[in-house]
Amino acid sequence: MTAAQADLQIDRPTVADGAELWRIARDSKVLDLNSSYSYLLWCRDFAATSAVARDERGEPIGFVSGYLRPESPRTLLVWQVAVDASHRGRGLAAALLDGLAARTAAEHGVDTVETTITPGNTASERLFTAFAERHGALLEREVLFDAGQFPDGPHDPEVLYRIGPFAL
Repeated sequence: MTAAQADLQIDRPTVADGAELWRIARDSKVLDLNSSYSYLLWCRDFAATSAVARDERGEPIGFVSGYLRPESPRTLLVWQVAVDASHRGRGLAAALLDGLAARTAAEHGVDTVETTITPGNTASERLFTAFAERHGALLEREVLFDAGQFPDGPHDPEVLYRIGPFAL
């Protein structure tokens, strides 16, 4: 853990965090931005499978949102990962992902992480490839949704990254 990470508190998001998580996602300029309402709901209904990083004042500076796949409850699907621009480059996304994986493994028996990444999103590709390497897990990739499946105009394909099984 780096000195920057030592000052972090990583815990479950609350509804009170929803607006700030929406802002962090919006300001990332790379995430598909959901409605502010969806971030409030996410913080209410999926707090157990999501994580927020807080600075020394307790303010959210990054988050990982996720859920357990209904057909595969030992699989955590990571929906979004975002870190406030002023805190990037310090390993916070990796600390959030590791912390969430450890918590969901302990509480829900999670042994696999899935996420989707659009081609060319180098930061996400590196984050999840490094996660697999740190945990000695197999990493498989396949196109989950091709560009033609999106009804709202041009969209890059979404490549599924499946990481697991892992032991934490």
